[in-house]
Amino acid sequence: MTVAFNHTIVWSSDRAAAAAFFADIYGLPAPQDLYHFKVVKVAHGVSIDFADREGPISPQHYAFLVSDEEFDGIMARIEGRGLTFWADPARKRPGEINRNDGGRGVYFEGPDGHFYEALTVPYGGES
Repeated sequence: MTVAFNHTIVWSSDRAAAAAFFADIYGLPAPQDLYHFKVVKVAHGVSIDFADREGPISPQHYAFLVSDEEFDGIMARIEGRGLTFWADPARKRPGEINRNDGGRGVYFEGPDGHFYEALTVPYGGES
């Protein structure tokens, strides 16, 4: 049996704003409406489904493998918005990217405190 990741829900105080932020930073097509979600499509048929939630939202971590060209665009958009970014998940290296496993990686916060990551090489290196 093949198990494939299909979608995840990102809880948001404003699903439209959160989905637009994510799509813009990652250079993806505009979010689409589906039921009560704002849906952003990523590779391999996977979707990131943004939904409104009242009250406190527990921030989550979402990491995305991107090409070198996509990484350059992501960094340009992060810097263009004046967002703080880090080379590490502990946030001890602000304003830096990492070069783990021969690639590049960056962490940054989105709306509602979700912690996003873009990396060009999977952890442990290319397989």
